[in-house]
Amino acid sequence: MSVAFTKEESAETASETLLPDRPISPHPNLVTEAGRKALERQLLEARAAYEAAQQLDDVNERRRQSAVPLRDARYLTERLRTAQIVPDPASTEAVAFGSTVTFSRADGRVQTYRIVGEDEADPKAGSISFVSPVARSLMGKALGDVVGSGEQELEIVAIA
Repeated sequence: MSVAFTKEESAETASETLLPDRPISPHPNLVTEAGRKALERQLLEARAAYEAAQQLDDVNERRRQSAVPLRDARYLTERLRTAQIVPDPASTEAVAFGSTVTFSRADGRVQTYRIVGEDEADPKAGSISFVSPVARSLMGKALGDVVGSGEQELEIVAIA
């Protein structure tokens, strides 16, 4: 068969199928029980997407469609391997990993966040990572404590 009739991978397709790994945080991989379950669910979804892509007939499209799920599966497998489940805090006396904290800002805004692992953090849904600057400043503090200074002052008004 002439090489003119074979389907060869273009440089563009090759670059789309060789995605770099997602960066792994240098921080301990602390997770809540719900966070671990979410990682497991995401891994199952990535594997299912990869399997679906493997059913495609076109080799270039198969590679293109499987690139992201394959990369995500590698990342999620590593995150599950290193996950350290932290139980819910036993006390609401001080802010800890897993606590839901309500604080008021100097500008009058009142915000509530749950402090969780990096992979489960979603500020729009009310959760922040334990390594975020706000969470780090709140950890270990008690009801009524004020952290930060000036415009960045936060007063803890509730811990759950």
